[in-house]
Amino acid sequence: MYDVPRKDTTVDQKDIKITAKGVQVYYGDTHAIKDVDVDIEDKTVTAFIGPSGCGKSTFLRCLNRMNDTIDICRVEGKIAIDGGDIYAPQVDPVQLRAKVGMVFQKPNPFPKSIYDNVAYGPRIHGLANSKAELDEIVERALRRGAIWNEVKDRLDAPGTGLSGGQQQRLCIARAVATEPEVLLMDEPCSALDPIATAQVEELIEELRREYSVVIVTHSMQQAARVSQKTAFFHLGNLVEYGDTGTIFTNPVDPRTESYITGRIG
Repeated sequence: MYDVPRKDTTVDQKDIKITAKGVQVYYGDTHAIKDVDVDIEDKTVTAFIGPSGCGKSTFLRCLNRMNDTIDICRVEGKIAIDGGDIYAPQVDPVQLRAKVGMVFQKPNPFPKSIYDNVAYGPRIHGLANSKAELDEIVERALRRGAIWNEVKDRLDAPGTGLSGGQQQRLCIARAVATEPEVLLMDEPCSALDPIATAQVEELIEELRREYSVVIVTHSMQQAARVSQKTAFFHLGNLVEYGDTGTIFTNPVDPRTESYITGRIG
């Protein structure tokens, strides 16, 4: 099982959910992430911004060990959730990913019913002892995904038959169905129209009440709208990290200012 010690509440780390120290990522001989240190807060939306290929998605995928699926990828350093090393030998990546949900760039519902899309995770992780319990979990997740009212009368219909924005909210519901503590989002709105994007952004604001949300976005406007903390990546380095308002209005590093003002990117 995924089992890490709870955070030490005697230390003034009341809001730190994820700690990364000296993280390096290599794809073969390519050094993709260079010595990243960051503390990510609980019940906060943290945005990763930066030019294409800067390492933001690569670092995001370190947080639920998705990079394990790439043969030539090697991760060094330490990443801890609530003080527990997620790369420790006894940690099962499958169980970890139940606690660290992920939503991808392109909506990717399974070729199953709406109900089965959401029930899939709870089933494989044994979270329900009866059909009634599973029904409750599915309804709760669909409500959290802000799509229950749109699909409650057609739960047997295929998830792939929904609109793009509905599919993405279904994928968010699927991600939260296993009761994760962290929710990772890799450019979740890049394939959506403005109306669907606004719905997902509103949902992100609601989700942060229960989860630590980390979002990679190519849109600085989106980062400014949805996040409380922002990390700026450039050429594999974490250049600057802090309150979103400060990063956008009074950055410390000239590279951050150049990116914000459109001179690099």
